[in-house]
Amino acid sequence: MDTDNALSILSALGHPTRLDAFRLLIRHEPEGLSTGELVEASGLTQSTFSTHLAVMAKAGLVLSEKRGRHQIQRANLDALRGLMVYLAKDCCQGRAELCEPLLSELTCC
Repeated sequence: MDTDNALSILSALGHPTRLDAFRLLIRHEPEGLSTGELVEASGLTQSTFSTHLAVMAKAGLVLSEKRGRHQIQRANLDALRGLMVYLAKDCCQGRAELCEPLLSELTCC
């Protein structure tokens, strides 16, 4: 991951609706959620939520697949891992103990 990718992801997650949607998708891995379920959870209109979804997809945070009549959205966990490594890499280089408290709080991934 490079700086531009990290900034794109952080920018996409910098909006409450997108952050909530991404966290919801993470909780529903690996099955994902239909776009309709995400719209319903957000409380927004379909068109407004689609704009947010497009931002997340462009940043590489969301993967989309067609299942029957539904478009299923999934969190791109590789993008999340890449961002986490990018953010922690310099701080922990040679000093793993600095990142230990952070890693102990993670329950997945």
